[in-house]
Amino acid sequence: MPCPALPDGFDPTDPDLLHHRVTLPEFAELRRTEPVRWIPQPRGVAGFADTGYWAVTRHADVRYVSTHPELFSSSLNTAIIRFNEHIERDAIDAQRLILLNMDPPEHTRVRQIVQRGFTPRSIRALEERLRARAEAIVAGARARPGPFDFVTEVACELPLQAIAELIGVPQEDRSKIFDWSNKMIAYDDPEYAITEEIGRESATEIIAYAMNMAAERKRCPARDIVTTLVAAEDEGNLNSDEFGFFVLMLAVAGNETTRNAITHGMHAFLTHPGQWDLFRRERPATTAEEIVRWATPVNAFQRTATQDTELGGVLVRKGDRVGLFYASANHDPEVFTDPDSFDITRDPNPHLGFGGGGPHYCLGKSLAVLEIDLIFNAVADAMPGLHLTDPPRRLRSAWINGVKELRVSHG
Repeated sequence: MPCPALPDGFDPTDPDLLHHRVTLPEFAELRRTEPVRWIPQPRGVAGFADTGYWAVTRHADVRYVSTHPELFSSSLNTAIIRFNEHIERDAIDAQRLILLNMDPPEHTRVRQIVQRGFTPRSIRALEERLRARAEAIVAGARARPGPFDFVTEVACELPLQAIAELIGVPQEDRSKIFDWSNKMIAYDDPEYAITEEIGRESATEIIAYAMNMAAERKRCPARDIVTTLVAAEDEGNLNSDEFGFFVLMLAVAGNETTRNAITHGMHAFLTHPGQWDLFRRERPATTAEEIVRWATPVNAFQRTATQDTELGGVLVRKGDRVGLFYASANHDPEVFTDPDSFDITRDPNPHLGFGGGGPHYCLGKSLAVLEIDLIFNAVADAMPGLHLTDPPRRLRSAWINGVKELRVSHG
């Protein structure tokens, strides 16, 4: 039956809604009364030739869909739940070359290769260099005499530098990656005046940059992840195209998501001063996981049903799109005690901020947790009195829970 507390036409992928807030009250109502709900959409408004999708809001159901790729495909319509209405179908289909939008067995083959760059040993090898970079980033921000934007001065820098360290992008090129990735995901925000065409051009730039890196390593191997992934294609490595699309995914999955987790985390600390005091004193090891749960940088991904199947008591037909709303799952009171509280000592914390499990569980989770830990330790040491000067300015996006500006001051 319809949820009486929801407004007519409610769509949790509406970028106008997400420009102002995550729809947590509406998600609570859906979990309570209609946890798998059909969301009607005008045909083509999300880039798809259908009339809507199923919104999945309970933690258990999001996990179920995520862990059954044989029933729910990432490839058929990609994992992106809403494109610009003017996108061509060919442009959607081209995104199947990205790991995020693959199904097994192709996904399994590519993931097994790229996992070489995310081994515990690889991440540990980065730790001291990234610690020094985090401290330098925060020191640079602290040297500014007045208020500054935490997003551009702090939050975005370490994820970019971590990617550069991981795959060997020269540090002087990190601003290119930042600019290209911003343009790829900002097409819903009129402030940026980014069109789908500009977004595609930016994606092409990243792919071309990465393919050039791959070609160079084949000519002249080095002791880095690029060489490990591409230098010997006949030994189960990536070809140049596959490496290009892998870097494209890193530019968003490894940059935009971690940057927004750090930004939301800082905002959470500054609006929950007791938690900031606790962190400064004790530095709980559980902090980063709670920041990711609270932030949930990806509002939603989608899957497409490969056959008729029952989910949450409703029949989902073959070909129907299914939206996985991670922010809702991460506030499910069936799983989390007092889910609307920001609690950096929360343990256990089975949040779905890195995905709902299954084949698409975040490849870079260990790196993201390390970056979050390092940057907040650096901020707590160098700028313990940081405070907000203005409310955050949110990104207008259908699927990224993003903050484009967070003005703060340490004075």
